[in-house]
Amino acid sequence: MGIDRRSFIKIAGLSALGVAAKSATDLIAGVDRPNEAVRTGKRLAMVIDLRKCKADDGCTDCIDACHSVHNVPDFRTPAGDVDKKVEVKWIWQDHFEHAFHEHEHEFLKEKIRHKSVLLLCNHCDNPPCVKVCPTQATWKREEDGIVMMDWHRCIGCRYCITACPYGSRSFNWSDPREVLKQTDPSFPTRSKGVVEKCTFCEERITRGQIPACVEVCKEGALVYGDLRDSDSTIRNLLRSNYSIRRKSGLGTQPEIYYIV
Repeated sequence: MGIDRRSFIKIAGLSALGVAAKSATDLIAGVDRPNEAVRTGKRLAMVIDLRKCKADDGCTDCIDACHSVHNVPDFRTPAGDVDKKVEVKWIWQDHFEHAFHEHEHEFLKEKIRHKSVLLLCNHCDNPPCVKVCPTQATWKREEDGIVMMDWHRCIGCRYCITACPYGSRSFNWSDPREVLKQTDPSFPTRSKGVVEKCTFCEERITRGQIPACVEVCKEGALVYGDLRDSDSTIRNLLRSNYSIRRKSGLGTQPEIYYIV
């Protein structure tokens, strides 16, 4: 469905007024709750076991697999380094202290304090990015809770980037197709001026496969499954191990769990 310029200005204006009328806390935490369709469906989530992950040893298998199957562009500077100004990422690494600053304390294990951790879209139960999108280009899928993206609807307003407290969304400042050396024809490429992010490999899940990052992890550090299935592997892991989530105090209800 198309949207003309006059309609967009009207929608964007109303959205801006709505955002301005809410405090930052209300926007993120809100009072929204999943509807009955979501409650009775699956709730897909992921556990990342930091005890098994080899990111500190230079392993990037999950990142490489994700970015390859989803045609994620690799923007580089003339010197060959990652161009942080225009970088597009679906999965990436960061230091534990930066990713989990709210969990830091004086006696944290040194091994954990300096560990590299994998980050991605948290596919929140209460996603603030969905609330601010004026064109419904991002939404939470009812059948399994995945936070989706429609790049044809995205108008590049970047409200979702501002609303996301996890830095999980990237904006295409340049045409990503110009830097892709090869593409996977089974997944759509994006264009300049749109936002993109991890979609939890929804296209693979639809075909009965598991996410690419989970499939290639030799250490078994990534586990995905249905939180509403009490007998699932992911539920057993969470029952028997201590786990944390990023910025859970904001009320976003993130569904990526980290075993420490």
